[in-house]
Amino acid sequence: KSVYRQRNQVERCFNRLKQNRRIATRYEKKAENYLAMMTLASIMMCL
Repeated sequence: KSVYRQRNQVERCFNRLKQNRRIATRYEKKAENYLAMMTLASIMMCL
């Protein structure tokens, strides 16, 4: 059961991140720029 809980938490986190249009559509073409946007979106989500 704990595996399902962890999976659910990860899926909800990705869903929250994908609410950010820039992340969902991947405007950034370079991998490092995309990673930077993911980091910023994660920080904003934690705040």
